[in-house]
Amino acid sequence: MLNRGVLIVRPKQPYLDWAASLDDSGLASEVEGEKTVYLIPSFDDEEDGWELVEELYEEVFENELWGWQTDETQWPRKRDFETFLEWFQVELLPTVVDLGDDEILDEED
Repeated sequence: MLNRGVLIVRPKQPYLDWAASLDDSGLASEVEGEKTVYLIPSFDDEEDGWELVEELYEEVFENELWGWQTDETQWPRKRDFETFLEWFQVELLPTVVDLGDDEILDEED
């Protein structure tokens, strides 16, 4: 078991609309249903988990925007916590169990 929790982020319609507005390839429609899983510090209960989300949402929001558009001038100007929750469905899980035998590698190393 790892000393991490999980934050799962799925795009909602405002994100899909934004992505489609920048897309001339037709790929934006493929984003629907995708999700990103983030390992976050462990937490004891849902309240603690949501406090972590409030601390980390800016980094997550920017990562999700970067995943679609690297030109930050194309990003929405309003990126507060309320907008984050409008743009993404959030799910929190307090436990991560690693069933893999291989060492966990970090691409930054």
